[in-house]
Amino acid sequence: MYKYFICIDIGKRNHWANVMTPDGEILTDPFPFSNDSKGFRKLHKAIDPFLKKDHLVGMEDTGHYGDNLRMFLLNRKATVAMINPVSTDAMRKASLKSTKTDKEDTKNIGVVLLNPKLYRIVKRSDLDLHTIRELTRYHHNMQEACTRYKAQLQKDIDKVFPEFNSLFSVSYGPTYMRILELCQSAYAISHTDIRTLRNIIRPEGTRGRTPEFSAEQLKQLAKESVGQPDMIIEMEIRHLAGLIRQINEDLKEVDKKIEEYSCELNSPILTIPGISHFSCASIATEIGDIDKFDNPYQLISYSGTNPIVYQSGQYNARLTRISKKGSKYLRKTLYQIIQPVIENNPVFKAYYLKKISQGKSHRCAQGHCVRKLLRVIYRLMRTGQTFDPVLLH
Repeated sequence: MYKYFICIDIGKRNHWANVMTPDGEILTDPFPFSNDSKGFRKLHKAIDPFLKKDHLVGMEDTGHYGDNLRMFLLNRKATVAMINPVSTDAMRKASLKSTKTDKEDTKNIGVVLLNPKLYRIVKRSDLDLHTIRELTRYHHNMQEACTRYKAQLQKDIDKVFPEFNSLFSVSYGPTYMRILELCQSAYAISHTDIRTLRNIIRPEGTRGRTPEFSAEQLKQLAKESVGQPDMIIEMEIRHLAGLIRQINEDLKEVDKKIEEYSCELNSPILTIPGISHFSCASIATEIGDIDKFDNPYQLISYSGTNPIVYQSGQYNARLTRISKKGSKYLRKTLYQIIQPVIENNPVFKAYYLKKISQGKSHRCAQGHCVRKLLRVIYRLMRTGQTFDPVLLH
């Protein structure tokens, strides 16, 4: 049991802090301090006597606003606990108080710290995982942005050159994007010199696969197109094509860095067939310290892939959706990789087919496989052993 609670309510520009004992005695009245070096020095001066004793610093995990303060405290050997804001909000509502102030929030944090299940202790090693996690999340966010841009691009193409995609077996390749960046509509292509089109389709000095069509075929298709020229849409197509190309180039750089971090992590998750360096890094960093989960079912709940149980009186719902609570990035990665895992492992494949034979839909069967995969991941992270399909039987 800790002797002193140092409670910090996080804000964007200013934080509040107090020091109290576990039995509720306020040793230092709540005081504000700014989110800068001057404010941090003020905090340190006030709490330094308690940092040398058996203490626990509690602060809400409110986005990035407390990141610098957390590092500041860890560098000074403080024991830091991160609290879900939902816990402090629930504690305030349970107290039936109608007011919410920064001063009161620091006291609520002290009450939350009485229950070890409502917070997690962070270490310096967690910050290394935090860096990799932010990089994998950045990858996810760029992919989502790219998907949005592609959807808008297709809408625009359908207006000015709806026949364009018929020339390609795969969209968004180098030739596809190069044409759109230089000639954005059927009208523009039909009025472009044939030698220029040839150089666009296959620039001089380039190597690789020969395009599936010629410049003459492209120009003829453009002449016969029902698409109508539109200056605004053509401008948008040029911008979107440039954004998509830039994102794809940036993703290569990000993925290379993620692979380096993944090799350093050397997680046993990577030994599961169908899991890449990116997926491994994303899963491992989103989970963090596996010891915070007492069993695999807690990990499944944390991922938000557990089915919701709804029962009231004599009614018990048979079909329910997954909870979708916890880390959305972990859940997204799991559903992205589950099909490759199924295809690369006979045991997962058999489990998937078993669920299909029981009348489950494709997505529902995948969900069962995701939960099975999480049980495997839990075991590997707990023991450090590599993946062995024989042990799944």
